Amino acid sequence: MRMAVTMGDAGGVGPEILLRRFAAGQLGDDVVVYGDAAILARGADLLGLRVPINPIPAPEGVEASTLNVVDLGRLEGGDLTPGVVNPKAGAAARDYVERATRDALAGEVAGVVTLPINKEATRATTPGFVGHTEFIAGLCGVSDYAMMLATDKVAVAHVSAHVSLLEAIRAVSAQRIGTVVRLTHETLSRLHDGPRIAVCGLNPHAGEQGLFGTQDVEIISPAVAAARAAGFDVSGPHPADTVFHQAIHQDRFDAIICMYHDQGHAPIKLMSFESAVNVTIGFPIIRTSVDHGTAFDIAWQGKAFTASLKAALNLAWRLKK
Repeated sequence: MRMAVTMGDAGGVGPEILLRRFAAGQLGDDVVVYGDAAILARGADLLGLRVPINPIPAPEGVEASTLNVVDLGRLEGGDLTPGVVNPKAGAAARDYVERATRDALAGEVAGVVTLPINKEATRATTPGFVGHTEFIAGLCGVSDYAMMLATDKVAVAHVSAHVSLLEAIRAVSAQRIGTVVRLTHETLSRLHDGPRIAVCGLNPHAGEQGLFGTQDVEIISPAVAAARAAGFDVSGPHPADTVFHQAIHQDRFDAIICMYHDQGHAPIKLMSFESAVNVTIGFPIIRTSVDHGTAFDIAWQGKAFTASLKAALNLAWRLKK
């Protein structure tokens, strides 16, 4: 069984990364791409790469030594508009994700690794589209899930992700914190025994015992105590400005639960921008992603780094075992 990789927005770096890794012999034979063969063929010409492309209707019809593409036929070669917001490409990128997800749910592929889409382009035809994670959650019919960024040093899971900061503060609840602790433990336990989990505070210095806000004392601390009573190796709330140092440089924690998007994303991207992997925890399928966007400013110029795709594929296979 092969791992599905969705091509991403045609105008961004996703399909370029696929082509360059394949041409360098670095993609692997256990991958099937979900996208448009015409875009990949046009892109290979644009990059001056020799890539034999095999369009197939389903993930079973693969051939050795070719880039096997479940060809959805949404775009033609002329629809490749590097670095440009293209609603047609945005709609196609959504369709790649939907087909790969449904095939994963049906057991036809081992999991799904997603390359970046452009939210503006996709929202042009899908109003209300927020991102990969929320879209796949809807297809899977789940509500208890979370975003995790994984590195070789520490994993970071989020109580909330793609919401405003005001909404993120409102989302901090004992129930949600408990859910994210559980999902983090379940996911990391597939990689190693006894994951040690730290929970961040919401406010500066974890609230200084109520001096800078009451959420840490009234919500987060009881949630941590309940999770610990349930048998999880968890502690907190920890001040967010020190807990990453403790995890990375003192090896005190395997995972950190952050209260909102930037609390976790900023330090992880500073530390491991080219190798961090976005993992959705709580899904009935394996889903990982590169931890970068479409990079329209450098798309199809041969400049984008490709190591993040390798890391996302490697972690997807580790989670599958």
